[in-house]
Amino acid sequence: MTRLSKYYRQPGSVLLPVCLAILMSIFSLSNISCAAQSINPDKPHHAGNGFRNLHLEEDHDFFQFLRWRWERLWKDIPSGNSYAFPLAEHDPAFLRSNRDKTTLTWIGHATLLLQINGVNILTDPQFSERASPVQWTGPKRVVPPGIDLEALPHIDIVIISHDHYDSLDTNTVKKLRSRTAGDKTSFFVPLGLKDWFQRKGINNVIEMDWWDEYQVDGLSIVATPMQHWGKRSPFVRNEHLWASWVIIDDGFRFYFGGDSGYSPHFQETGKRLGPFDLAALPIGAYEPRWFMKNHHINPEEAVQAHKDLRSKKSVAMHWGTFMLTDEPLDEPPVKLKAALLEQGVSEETFLILKHGETIVLDY
Repeated sequence: MTRLSKYYRQPGSVLLPVCLAILMSIFSLSNISCAAQSINPDKPHHAGNGFRNLHLEEDHDFFQFLRWRWERLWKDIPSGNSYAFPLAEHDPAFLRSNRDKTTLTWIGHATLLLQINGVNILTDPQFSERASPVQWTGPKRVVPPGIDLEALPHIDIVIISHDHYDSLDTNTVKKLRSRTAGDKTSFFVPLGLKDWFQRKGINNVIEMDWWDEYQVDGLSIVATPMQHWGKRSPFVRNEHLWASWVIIDDGFRFYFGGDSGYSPHFQETGKRLGPFDLAALPIGAYEPRWFMKNHHINPEEAVQAHKDLRSKKSVAMHWGTFMLTDEPLDEPPVKLKAALLEQGVSEETFLILKHGETIVLDY
């Protein structure tokens, strides 16, 4: 553990996304939810039968997606087998017994375990082999979870940023529910997703809109804006809201950035709820920029978001776990260090953790 005070060429085919889209459409027949019931026409991010971004006028269509997949065929992208990310030595027994220390553990991708005042919080839990509606195809995990799901302490709270398969995994959600006392785990989700959980037999769900606040276990949980999109089936888009999350305890403020493009929402959240003691910010899945920029920040933008949020420290996430985009999986930390140097931010304030690494927070 680290104490803060001290301191492909992947085979590709245009047919693959088409086939996956067909498969997803089959799954979606039983996955249609009723987000329209939550729509409030007086709110600017509510639109029609779904939701929209406030600072994004144009978005990509399916043909641009096919263009990206076609161009990817001719790129020399390292395969998943070319990486050997080391796992951190971790102490699950300490995490299970911990009741008084504030800790953060990066399990992988956007999955983190936050422990604060004896409350265990899990973000975007993804423990499956693939980030996909099926486990025989789709983006495959390059690094195993830093801590096995079975080794985790009891999870009091789960927060979900959006409905994509790398952040909302059906198998993982079901396993969390089936654990001992799993029926007592509370799931905090953006608007439109409660119905999805209820169909999985999970009723302890708190559905929230941007800037809604909820008090639980002595904590204040706030859903905040992010710039992204929702799509769990090929024929319905943005029926579920997307959200970053803020968790507030006396003397400690944590920001979970989810998966987001860069927009003024970082600065707005920093002004309204900051400064933050710790932020978890995505740094990966950003190439090619012409296609990914609207919805995925790159390392340079992550540093700017860190400054916008007025965060004392940040932790990098959403990198090095699944091959989702075109940049090499080990490139984001290199570019992050360069961006920190260029923008005059100390590396000690924006940490790059190993999978499974735990930091103990002093504040």
